[in-house]
Amino acid sequence: MDISDFISRNMEQILTEWEGFAATFGAVTDNMSSDDLRDHAKQILEFVIKDIQTVETRDEQHSKSQGFSVKPAGDETASSMHGRLRYASGFTLLQLIAEYRALRASVLKLWRDGRVDVSLDSMNDIARFNEAIDQSLAEAAVAYSDRLNETRETFIAILGHDLRSPLAATMTAGSYLSRPGAFDERTALIGVRIKRSASSMNSMVNDLLGLARTQLGGGIPIQRTLCDLLEMGQWAIDDASASHPRAEFTLHARGELIGLFDQERLRQLLTNLANNAAQYGTPGKPIIVELAGEEDKVLISVRNEGPVIPEDVLPRLFDSLVQLPEHQDHIRPRTSLGLGLFIAKQIAIAHGGDIGVSSDPVAGTVFTVEVPRH
Repeated sequence: MDISDFISRNMEQILTEWEGFAATFGAVTDNMSSDDLRDHAKQILEFVIKDIQTVETRDEQHSKSQGFSVKPAGDETASSMHGRLRYASGFTLLQLIAEYRALRASVLKLWRDGRVDVSLDSMNDIARFNEAIDQSLAEAAVAYSDRLNETRETFIAILGHDLRSPLAATMTAGSYLSRPGAFDERTALIGVRIKRSASSMNSMVNDLLGLARTQLGGGIPIQRTLCDLLEMGQWAIDDASASHPRAEFTLHARGELIGLFDQERLRQLLTNLANNAAQYGTPGKPIIVELAGEEDKVLISVRNEGPVIPEDVLPRLFDSLVQLPEHQDHIRPRTSLGLGLFIAKQIAIAHGGDIGVSSDPVAGTVFTVEVPRH
């Protein structure tokens, strides 16, 4: 009996083992019915049977082994529907893959136990079976990944729109309440705090948006327009001052600072560096922001005085969501998201540039950014 006939005749036994394995995934399957646990398993096995029984040339088999026969994500096969519904049910991608591994092992074990001989035909059956399982898994994984990406895009849309609107209203209210002479001192102080908190939340939203986009692949997208880096530098200092009103910023500029940049992205980069300097610098010490225009590039540096950052820690400052050990909490405390410097580096890279950092007792901590003018 070849393997396709075996699967057809023992379909219920195989499906029972599939269901039993799927039920071991814990909370995600606790409330799933038998039909849910078997989701499209029968159709997948019927596809495997049909694929094995289809006559293929050597070239066709080789093409399939290279993955070229995988159907586009838009074709709603049983496998792709299974991947999409497993995502909706809360399965992880590893659990989806584990299902297929268990299915493969179960079928081969049951088939092997019922055979008394091993022939060239049986070896060919195993190869064809594995090819069919791999193709089905690839289709399911593609569908699962597509749904995951759609969820990420929705997350970005929510951050980019639904959170920005109330934040803008909050910042406007804070600015109104903190107008000099408009209200009593206590009300004005409340307005300053509202504006500061809204500014901090806006920075977090921007950083989370940047992180989400980098996780989708391709880095942070930029749109170059002719703009003035000096203007962006002043805006960034204004933004950072709203979050850190006691910080003292000094801006120095030289050379030609007009070029083709993504205005909003560079403003975000500058704001993140300024916020970082204000948060970790020594209170009362000035933060120096320098902008320099050269023939084919612009240079940005942000310097603050504060505790020296250990040499082995410097490269890790640009990692995302990394919390440093407790004895180094003065560098990145637990209240920090750990995204600002990561996003700054991604923006620099997206412009074809780069960012670096140095730290010593004399010069302080200096972040330096180099960005091509065009």
